[in-house]
Order: sequence, then structure tokens, then C-alpha cells
Amino acid sequence: MSEPSSPNDSVPNAPSGGRRRDQTGLQAAQISHHGGHQPKTRKELAWVSLGALGVVYGDIGTSPLYAMRECFTKHNPHRADIEGGLLTYGPEGPIITRFVETDNVLGLLSLFVWSLILVVIVKYLVFVLRADNKGEGGTLALAALVAQKQPPAKHGNRLRIPILLALFGTGLLFGEGIITPAISVMSAVEGLKEQNSAFGPLIVPLSAVILIGLFWVQKYGTARISSVFGWVMLLWFAALAATGLPYIIKSPEVFKALSPHYGVVFLFTHGVHGFLLLGSVVLCVTGCEALYADMGHFGRTPIRIAWTWIVFPGLLLNYFGQGGLYLHEGARVTNPFFDLVTGTPFLIPMVILATMAAIIASQALISGAFSLANQAVQLGYLPRVKVVHTSSKAEGQIYIPEINWILMVACLALVFAFRSSTNLAAAYGIAVTGTMAITSFLFFRIARQNWGWSLPAALAFYIPLIVIDYSFFAANVVKIADGGWFPLAVGAAMFIIMTTWWRGRVELAAVMASGTLPDEAFLESIAQEKLPRVQGTAVFMSSGVDGMPNVLLHHVKHNKVLHKQVVLLSIVTENVPFAMGSNALTVRDMGQGFYRVLARVGFMQQPRVPRILQRCEKQNLWCKAGDTTYYLGRQTLLTTGKSRMWRWRKLLFSFLTRNARPPTAFFDLPPNRVVELGLQIEL
Repeated sequence: MSEPSSPNDSVPNAPSGGRRRDQTGLQAAQISHHGGHQPKTRKELAWVSLGALGVVYGDIGTSPLYAMRECFTKHNPHRADIEGGLLTYGPEGPIITRFVETDNVLGLLSLFVWSLILVVIVKYLVFVLRADNKGEGGTLALAALVAQKQPPAKHGNRLRIPILLALFGTGLLFGEGIITPAISVMSAVEGLKEQNSAFGPLIVPLSAVILIGLFWVQKYGTARISSVFGWVMLLWFAALAATGLPYIIKSPEVFKALSPHYGVVFLFTHGVHGFLLLGSVVLCVTGCEALYADMGHFGRTPIRIAWTWIVFPGLLLNYFGQGGLYLHEGARVTNPFFDLVTGTPFLIPMVILATMAAIIASQALISGAFSLANQAVQLGYLPRVKVVHTSSKAEGQIYIPEINWILMVACLALVFAFRSSTNLAAAYGIAVTGTMAITSFLFFRIARQNWGWSLPAALAFYIPLIVIDYSFFAANVVKIADGGWFPLAVGAAMFIIMTTWWRGRVELAAVMASGTLPDEAFLESIAQEKLPRVQGTAVFMSSGVDGMPNVLLHHVKHNKVLHKQVVLLSIVTENVPFAMGSNALTVRDMGQGFYRVLARVGFMQQPRVPRILQRCEKQNLWCKAGDTTYYLGRQTLLTTGKSRMWRWRKLLFSFLTRNARPPTAFFDLPPNRVVELGLQIEL
């Protein structure tokens, strides 16, 4: 492990959002970061919107596979009744006449429609997408914007509440990223049972095979994937609309659900039972957080266009079609999505298309998990991981092998443990609603602090949203024992890991700082001792901007020699995606061949040290690549120190440091030019 010297190794100020620089070290991107990518022509905008359709809307686009089914299924203890009975007496005795509960169907349809309008359109597309951090979205980006307007914390070793909430929300989103592939793929494959019940035993193994293939192709990147996925999802939304139309024609009264009156009456009529049914209604808006987290991949305009012209119309027509099916067939409906085409030649093609769409649905959460993980790594909330840039043109498109395989293993475990999409639906809502509530709170803080909204204006926006979010969340609390514990456990585990890593870096930086020597004292000392100086440049990574780093003192103590040119390089993470301007890179001549270089980076930039040194040439610091040696400290942590961390957290931090990506690869250092010096530190 190296001496703290990167966004991951230094003490971060706060999380931030933004897109990653693909090839250069600190050179800022030359495109606009506000609102993501900015297509210059209509044709380019259409292509980017198609890509957004394939990656961003896969999750919410496959909700019709299971959302309405869960509201009426007999396995749901809080289901709505699809049929009622009327008792009459005839000549031969009592007669029960069955009839469809029309008000229940219209009420649920109304709740679906207005959930999509209020949550997706009003909250996310209109407002939350405006809160981008130079084009990047996600809970960490929101927390970064809040932190930019807050004064420094009184206690530097404590995290503020917005950041803590963002970290827990990030953990919940990881949990959602595990559940989404499992429930989407299983819901689609279960359509085989509509063709032949003998296919039932094949659902689980076939789902597992499909998921393995999905995670395997992640290494090719979202650029290549979205170019194919976009066309598939375009066909999918067209199929959603087409399959819904016949039953809309048969039951045109479904359009009454456009009035919120039916949803409100349903909730008041059914009381607590109707309120708890919101735990299933929320399934129609799953994928909202992925929509926001993936903003850096495509930009807000293509995301809005894809929703307005393709996604929303397709969803509405299909949900109305399912509602018309219930009105027409009543309790005979078992799987409303596939029953729309049961008995037609389109059943098997629809199963195949649904499976393809379900595969794509998983992509939104997977790519969002990659983006959030990279943000957390760069800010010092997760250990270093391998980040692979999968596109030379689109900066936000990445692949993280460690995250990918962890998600795959966890996802497969869910498939074999729950064995049906209905069982998984109980685990789904908690992750979705918890993250939605955190996003609403952070947006409220941004509106007040960053945008200067008055308190009444901010509350007028926040209160309705939080009522919706917490209503959905409270309705899902009763599902904790049935599977809702899983995303909470994932969120808690990720929260513990991220806060432990951050706190460990704070304590380690404090220990390292206590062993530094002031610049003037060290320079006077080597001038008096007249240490031998050899040809070349030595680069020492430093976590601070003052004082001589421990690895340099260790080198002088044992080797009794210095290079003629010594560079003390510090990398500081800013609360912006990209550090730009004259202060992004500063060089100070300290005399006696010593130079202090301060590189400021946005957390989405990769600190590629050789390229940073090349940029120093503009400030008269010349470092020949073949004559430069990089010195790093390989630290051995002892958990017997006096730092204010619990013993178990010290052990966890030590384990994480041993498994972090080597600093040589993280900083893009040439391995044959690196010297590591062992240091033993008590934490």
C-alpha cells in the first residue's frame, strides 16, 4: 500500500459528481459538462437518445412484466380484489353472481399513471436531472453539490449527514443493482409457463445462464452494448403499445384512470389495505435512480426525449391494455402481461423479446453501479479498483471487473434462493423507495443552499415528494421479513465499508502527518550534511501540501542519497468532476533541486502521474521519462495503535488495504521505474 497520495488515498472533503476523463491526466474535457453530452445535430441527438433508450430505460421498461400482476396475484396478502360476488335468491335457492371490481382496476391504473407522472416526470425528469454535477448524476453527485455550499466541518474526522445519507443511498442502489437483473430475467422467462407448464423446472437454471451471459458481455462496454440494446428496446416499447391496444379497444373505459380521482378514492376506500398495496404499485417506477445515475453516460436531453416519445407512451398503452384485460376477463387472468398474447402466435416471440428486454433492463443498474463505484473510489470511500474505459469518445462509459463479478455472484444467489419473480418482488421495493427518499432530501438541500430557493418554495416542492416517497417506503416495510431485508443488508454492508475506509484514511493520514518534517528544516539539514546527489529525477507521492513525506525521510535515512531533482507530488480531489483553470496544476521551486507539484483533480479524472509530469514542462519542470524514479511507501498496518477506531473497523480497514488495487496501476506508473519502501504504522 502506498503513502496516501491520490483521491483515494488522501482525505476527501466530500463526494462529488462528474464524468471521467478518458485518456489525459488533468487536461479538462473540451465539451460542455452541464447536462451531460451535448449532441450537435438532430441525427446525433437521435442516436444518443436511442442509446439512452437501451441503457437507461431497460429497468422501468420491463416493469409491465410484473408490476400489475403483483397487485392482483393471490400470493400477495395485500392484493386488490379483481372480482366480487352478488348474492341473490332464486326459485332454487341462493345464487352468487360474479362480477369484475371495475373501481379496483381503474383505481390501480390511476395510481400507476400518476406514479409515473409525479415520480418519473415531475421529480426526476423536470427537477432532479437539473441537479447534475457538471453532467454527472447519482446520490454522491447530489451530496457533492450540497457540500460545495457548506462551511468546513468543525470535526474533520466526521462526515456530514447529507454525505452519510448519500453513502447509504449508494449502498441501497447496489442492492437494487443485484435484484434488478434477477427479477427482470425471471419475470420474462416465466412466460414459458404460459406456453407449457412443463417448462416450470427450467425457469431457474435458464435464468441463471442468461444472467451469466449478461455479466460476461459487460467488459465490452456500454458504447457497444447500447448500440444494440437501443434497437431492441425500441422494438420492445413498440410491442408494449401494440399488445395493449386490442384490450383498450375492447374496454375503452380504462382511460378514466387518467383522472387522479380513481386513485384517491381507491386509497380512501381500502384504508390500510389499500395503503399497503402501494408496496406493489411502486414497482411501476423502478429504475428512476438508474435514470439519474446514468445521466453522465448520455446527458439529460436524450434521456428526456426517449421518455417523452417512446417510453411513456409504450408503458401507458400496455398498462391500460392489462387493465382492459382484467375488466374483460376478470379472475381468469393469471399473468396479465403474457395473457395479452396468450392463444396467439405472438406468445413465444413475446417471451423471447421480453427476455431480451429483461437482459437490457439489468444494464441500467449495472452501468449505474459502475459509475457510483468509481465515484466512491476516487473520493476515498472505497478501495482502489480497476477501472476500464470502454470508449475513447464517451467519457462516462466504464467497466469495473470487481464490481461486475460481485454483482453476478450475488444475483445468481438470489435466483437460486428466491426461485420466482413474485418472491423477489418483496425484496425490490425497499431498495427503490429508500433511495428515492434520500434523493428527495438531498435535492431539497440543494434547492435551498445552492439555488437560493426560499423556504416556502422549497417546502412546497419537498413536502409532496416526501409524502409520496415515504408512503411507498412505509408500504414496503411490511415486506422486510419476506425479502426486504436483503437490500437493507446490502446497503448497511456498503455503508460500513465506505465509512470505515474513509475513517481509516483520515486516521492514517493523521499518523503519517505526525511523522513529517517541515520543509525548511529538512532543506537546511541536507544542505549541512551535503548528501550525495545522483543524476535523474525522484518523484515522491505526498498526501499533504506541506512537510516532507515519510517515504522521503525513510529513503534518506536508509540510502543516504538524493537525486539531483526531487519532485514532491500531491494530488488533491476537488468537489467538481473536472478541475480546470490555472490552479489545476501548480509547480513551486523550493530550492536545492526540490519542487512541490500540486495537482487538483475532479473525482472523475484518473490521476495518471506521468502525464501530469509532462504538463509540468509548461512551468519549467522537466522530467525525462527514462530517467525518473517513483518512490512509494509499502505500509504494514498494525491495529494496536491509539487511533479512535473500534478494533473491528481497524481489522476491516487493514483487510481492505491489502486487497486494494496496487498504486502502480492506479497512478499509471511504469512498473520498472517504481521503488517501494517498507513502512510499519500503528493505527
